[in-house]
Amino acid sequence: MAEDTTKKHLDLNLRTQVVTREGSGFWEQATVPKRFPVDETALLLCDVWDDHWCSGAARRVDAMVGRMNMVVASAREAGVQIIHAPSGTMQFYALTPQRRRIVDSPKVETPESLDLPIPPPVPIDDSDGGCDTGDEIQRQAWTRQHAAIEIADEDVISDDGDEIYSFLRGSGIANLLVMGVHTNMCVLNRSFAIKQMTAWGIRCVLVRDLTDTMYNPEKAPYVSHDRGTELVVEYIERHWCPSMLSQDLLEARG
Repeated sequence: MAEDTTKKHLDLNLRTQVVTREGSGFWEQATVPKRFPVDETALLLCDVWDDHWCSGAARRVDAMVGRMNMVVASAREAGVQIIHAPSGTMQFYALTPQRRRIVDSPKVETPESLDLPIPPPVPIDDSDGGCDTGDEIQRQAWTRQHAAIEIADEDVISDDGDEIYSFLRGSGIANLLVMGVHTNMCVLNRSFAIKQMTAWGIRCVLVRDLTDTMYNPEKAPYVSHDRGTELVVEYIERHWCPSMLSQDLLEARG
């Protein structure tokens, strides 16, 4: 089918992992350029909270939010729909038009989940909660999305998978770019995140340089925190969806 030249597109470089030889256990990276129609693409920010019970996790988010906000602004200017999904904070946004817009959007019934292969566990041990700075008391330290990220009039706010799926389908959106935290937990497992949206037939892409893991290097596989994050990104590229760099969205500004 010929490409619709009347539509504005995002030019994205999608990285995945491919098996070099079936049964060998060896993988190699492959990057493929793809064009996504802007009006069929959304960017979702997963759990980019204002604080976290793990001080190391909170510091790493603080270090990312400046670039996140730049990327969100660029994507928005290009025409990409922005979805803010700070789980557990909907009361803070209850009366905002961005929250009401998605609550009041027509409901679309979610489909039967696709029969996807069952992947292996994530390649890091996060059984201790994954904090690398010694904080042990797990609590809801967050009250809202990080204030450094602007929420514009045309954005929407939700932490509910059914609600977000309805909004995507009702808006004709088939592609979901995901940034935020934490890659081994919420980015994979929330009702609105990669696993569930993939199972419902939404095409997901992880923005790999604007994410983080909950991983303590004192646990297996005993690598640095940054390497632990890389391992989870590679795992997602092998078993769930491709990834991209945020630079592709910075270059998409209209």
